[in-house]
Amino acid sequence: MRTMSYERGAKALGLEMTDRIPQTEYISHRQFIMKVTGIDPEDPDQGGKAAPALAKALDYDFVWSTYSRDWGLPRADMGRAKFYETETPWASHYELKTEEDVLRFDPLKAAKLPGLDELADDVRRYYKQGRAAYPDAIFPGGFYNSVFTWCIVTFGWELFMAAAMTDPDRFDRVMAGFFKITMMVVEAHIRAEVPVFLCHDDIAWASGPVFSPDWMRRYVFPRHKRMWARLREAGIQVLFCSDGKFDAFIDDLAEAGAQGFIFEPLTSLETIVERYGKTHVIIGNVDSRILQFKGPEEIRAEVKRCADVGRDCPGYFFAVGNHIPYTVPIASVECYLEAVEVFGRR
Repeated sequence: MRTMSYERGAKALGLEMTDRIPQTEYISHRQFIMKVTGIDPEDPDQGGKAAPALAKALDYDFVWSTYSRDWGLPRADMGRAKFYETETPWASHYELKTEEDVLRFDPLKAAKLPGLDELADDVRRYYKQGRAAYPDAIFPGGFYNSVFTWCIVTFGWELFMAAAMTDPDRFDRVMAGFFKITMMVVEAHIRAEVPVFLCHDDIAWASGPVFSPDWMRRYVFPRHKRMWARLREAGIQVLFCSDGKFDAFIDDLAEAGAQGFIFEPLTSLETIVERYGKTHVIIGNVDSRILQFKGPEEIRAEVKRCADVGRDCPGYFFAVGNHIPYTVPIASVECYLEAVEVFGRR
């Protein structure tokens, strides 16, 4: 049976006003999760139950998730923040050393590609398992690597940027190979009849765009537009997510077909609400740094800020931008959640 939180999430994605501002979170705080659920997320036997139990306990209306699999491609050692106090870094296997290695790279030849039927079955299985694990919230499909992020995770930032600037036309052929894999994932989602597609692509740094707007508008956004047009033609809703500050590209993303934005506090909630508050889903913007470093008064003020800006937007969801890691005091997490209850009422 669908619960109120599921209905609230569905209405918000459909741009219908709800009784309160809906919510999702990205919490990797081991001690807080154990306090709320009694489950250790790092327990090899029970850890998989922790995230669904937390989502139920905190009444999430939406779950951040994207489909993933091993494509057999190189993975750059990019470093990583530690989200759990006992967590180990991601494994990397990185053979590319020079710009020429990157420019000669053929993703389609290097990847372990499944057939489309196999991929669709796998996406369908992922989605059904997610819906079963999170019956009280909207669980999307989606893809993490998308267009730009393929290059980050495969080559690392330095080789990616150097190769792309050294020979943009040759590098475009590399991106075209990655994009064909992405379009396979899109077609698999269409076959699997997944209603919401979360398209992740980290197109910006904390300071703003990584590449010039002209480069992005030539090589990246046209591919987003092709991908999202195919999804929207199939009746699948497209939500775009990026780290960093992507204010400069909000209009490009909307023009390309994004129906929602998921973002960190670095991107302006006020700008997105002013331009797209009545027409798009908007998720996030609560500043995790305030939870980390400030006291209850500042935390409540930050939640009130987001509520005041987003309250009249039917598709706005509370979320702490980027993450709540283990370094945030538990009292601050609890203060934040209490403030959401108070200021989230419409």
